[in-house]
Amino acid sequence: MNDSLLQLKPEKVWKNFVELTKIPRPSKKEAEVIKFMQKWAEERKLEHIVDEVGNVIIRKPATPGMENKKGVILQGHLDMVPQKNNDVAHDFEKDPIKAIIDGEWVTAEGTTLGADNGMGVAAAMSILESDDIQHGPIEVLMTIDEETGMTGAFELKPGILKGDILMNLDSEDEGELYIGCAGGIDLTATFKYKKEKAPKNSVAAKLTVTGLKGGHSGVDIPLQRGNANKIIFRFLAKLSANHKAKLVSIAGGDMRNAIPREACAIITVPKKEFDEIQKCAEKFQSMISKEIGAVDPDVKVTIEKADKVKYVIDNKTARKLYKAVIATPHGAQRFIDGMKDIPETSTNIGIIKSEKGKITIANLIRSSVDTAKHHLKDRIAAIYLLAGAKVKFHGEYPGWKPDFESPILNAMKDIYKKKYKKVPEVKIIHAGLECGVLGATYPHWDMISFGPTIRFPHSPDEKVNIASVQKFWDYLLETLKNVPEK
Repeated sequence: MNDSLLQLKPEKVWKNFVELTKIPRPSKKEAEVIKFMQKWAEERKLEHIVDEVGNVIIRKPATPGMENKKGVILQGHLDMVPQKNNDVAHDFEKDPIKAIIDGEWVTAEGTTLGADNGMGVAAAMSILESDDIQHGPIEVLMTIDEETGMTGAFELKPGILKGDILMNLDSEDEGELYIGCAGGIDLTATFKYKKEKAPKNSVAAKLTVTGLKGGHSGVDIPLQRGNANKIIFRFLAKLSANHKAKLVSIAGGDMRNAIPREACAIITVPKKEFDEIQKCAEKFQSMISKEIGAVDPDVKVTIEKADKVKYVIDNKTARKLYKAVIATPHGAQRFIDGMKDIPETSTNIGIIKSEKGKITIANLIRSSVDTAKHHLKDRIAAIYLLAGAKVKFHGEYPGWKPDFESPILNAMKDIYKKKYKKVPEVKIIHAGLECGVLGATYPHWDMISFGPTIRFPHSPDEKVNIASVQKFWDYLLETLKNVPEK
């Protein structure tokens, strides 16, 4: 499987990427990959440190004759999003990723691939271990926990890094240069519930929504894909109103920055109505398919009998919960003026989970306009507060303000045009990049983000285009050779 990737070009980059696929590294579980990077740097006699939070920094001096170039920080993150299909047995804390070649792409067998941001990290490693690449002073910054809170970026101390130019290797369209991104804030709503005895003459049933594509809640949010949490609560509300269904438990989504692909609820329904409810599920699936089938053709809504239960969530709380989730917006709320495909402001209901007397709902709100971000979070908070939930805001991170006169931007535009006979697109991305957070600590940095073409990150459909990796690599080498002088 993964060994077949070693035949791909550029060999250095794919070799390092394959090594990363062998190391479990979900967000907040990066200990093994940190140890790996330390040992890797030691074996190559490269100066390196691990800071207090776990970020890995590796330094390499300029090649002879390039000492007058500005110092460059190559930056990526060590963690990956752990998402898998229901029918795949995979433990992200123990098992290696099974990467395969699929035509013009590399993907994984039923799980996320980790090209986000493994390809960027692999490229930086390849620069560090090379002895035939021209470059000025190089520092590589590998942060931790980018996907669940940008902890590494937030905790990076000033003064550790000496370079002048940050090249973030974490964007996902070859031929595009990113010079700005949205900021974000997490909103968590919590409902407390009481247990009530399950109704007599009822049966337990398992209701599931599956087959959705999901995806990155920043990159893929304008595609209008289905959100499993929104869909399942829409059906739960109908069953509650029309068939006296009672909610036992709910589990939908598992990453606040991934569009939920699957959701599952345990409910009770009157015994005599179970067959009718199965027919309702079929009709509901047909309706949902008509609504979103163009973007999510494989959506499934199923209901089947489950093991007997003793208790249900009290009906008062359940009904407030249904109304709150239905009322809460999801998806792109406004697009950037003059850039119709790029959202300005969006929200994702990423996780809904019941456990130990509480139902927790995790929302991630993004915007490139701070006032719009705060207005949307206040709007969503109002819905939950009116429904009786407690609301907490946390994990706010700044956006990255574009600099269209950036020296590295102008240099890289010229390099790309000379090399590929066309001008690269200059863009702002709706996803959150670490540049905004890092730039707040190192305000003098000239920053840019670029990378190979990756599709459907944060989902089991994640894939990286093989040809784009070579092009990204060649462009990176040419850029390092032509970095502005001090």
